[in-house]
Amino acid sequence: MKYQVGDEIIVVHSNDEGKVIEIINDKMVLIEVKGVKFPAYMDQIDFPYFKRFTQKKLFPEQKKPKVYVDQVQKEKRRDEVKVEDGIWVALFPKFDTDIFGDDVVDIFKVYLINRTEEGYDFNYKYTFAGGHVDFEITSEIQGFKDFYLHDISFESLNDNPSFDFEFSLLQPSRYKAEFVEAHYKIKPKQLFKKIEELKEKNLPSLTHKLLDRYPDKAYEDSGLDLNRLQAAGFKIYDAKKVKQHLEPARSVVDLHIEKFVDSWKHLSNFEIITLQLKEFEKWYDLAVAHRLPSFIVIHGVGKGKLKEEIHDILKTKKDVKTFVNQYDARFGYGATEIFFQY
Repeated sequence: MKYQVGDEIIVVHSNDEGKVIEIINDKMVLIEVKGVKFPAYMDQIDFPYFKRFTQKKLFPEQKKPKVYVDQVQKEKRRDEVKVEDGIWVALFPKFDTDIFGDDVVDIFKVYLINRTEEGYDFNYKYTFAGGHVDFEITSEIQGFKDFYLHDISFESLNDNPSFDFEFSLLQPSRYKAEFVEAHYKIKPKQLFKKIEELKEKNLPSLTHKLLDRYPDKAYEDSGLDLNRLQAAGFKIYDAKKVKQHLEPARSVVDLHIEKFVDSWKHLSNFEIITLQLKEFEKWYDLAVAHRLPSFIVIHGVGKGKLKEEIHDILKTKKDVKTFVNQYDARFGYGATEIFFQY
């Protein structure tokens, strides 16, 4: 159920704010607006947090000066001007009062905000440390629209959750990537600082930009004079056609042999590690081709031979900015995270 008794709402057609006082059924609620109670369909109301996010509050010292008719300049109406500034995830806090009379955050309402012309299919997962998926949804969002995802409790943010998205275009383009991943993580210490900043600056939400824009398909430019090579008798193939069918990249790849080889128990240790390194090279190359910002490879702990081989390879890669093998609640010390530079 999207709404609960006590939720603040806004009536879509009138922009009047009120609250939910009773759940009638799965399609209707009883609301109270300016002391008047009446039923409303759920598609006739919305949460007010997004309105507060998009409309800055006007404080007494910021009152608009009087403008006379002869001073008015002709310009486009404000609601006709759309500025593209990326795709965002926004957490709108709902405050409650504790026993000491202080405002404390009870829950956050999570929105996906699309400030681009394009529409997207998306898959969203809210995941706790350890890989437990607490919430998941697959849907679509149109250009310059917002999408309410779900509520999360303040306490749940102490579990180092991850907001994980995968986007693809509603109208695919041969020049655009097949899909793109985006992630947002909040550490508890950072969260408290952000909430204090939110209160001090009177901001309506915690926001994080997921993407500036949807990425182009990755093409390689060899810099070679192909016409000269062709004249010399070399066969020239259209690499762009190959790229159109390029396999999607993965942000996390598990190299345990049983994950990608069905029958492996008869293999020697040398054969196993050879297959693992070949699999690693495949997904590493796809990560670079799709220009992922980072890439996690799960190699396990064991005797550390596979980890050492991978680290030796990474030291030779020009696209690697840095890599780290540190404790992660999901993988222990059995994974290395690679950060790229392009």
